Amino acid sequence: MSAYAAGQGVAIAVTRFPATTRTAHDAAREIGCTVAEIVKSLVFLADDAPVVVLCSGADRVDESKLKLVTGASIVRRATADEAKSATGFAIGGVPPFGHANGIRVIVDDGLLAFDIVWAAAGLPDAVFPIAPTELIRLSRSTVAEVRMPRSA
Repeated sequence: MSAYAAGQGVAIAVTRFPATTRTAHDAAREIGCTVAEIVKSLVFLADDAPVVVLCSGADRVDESKLKLVTGASIVRRATADEAKSATGFAIGGVPPFGHANGIRVIVDDGLLAFDIVWAAAGLPDAVFPIAPTELIRLSRSTVAEVRMPRSA
């Protein structure tokens, strides 16, 4: 993942923590930022094709919106085994780019509200900061609104 970013001209500063950063809440606590500034890398299957969705740690993905964006008739969360097989990484450490296979990546446009976000770096205790625009470029993603509305 770091080698891929370096090849694209971006130096990634990975930080490892003694405690886990597996969940958005864990990562925010360790980093000292808000949960909203954490990038969740969620793996879905859209008509059996893996798709990685990057969204704010404060948000949930609306599968009906994801269906529209992907053009799929069936969308579901991947199992832990499916996610690892598709990306090469275990859930809780799936990075936004540098996956084992060429996987479609969709970035929820809500991440653009931040100057810097924190994403998983391939391990359940490692993260890195990145500007959302660089995240989009490096992940070669489609940007769309796929989050559920937040409750008031």
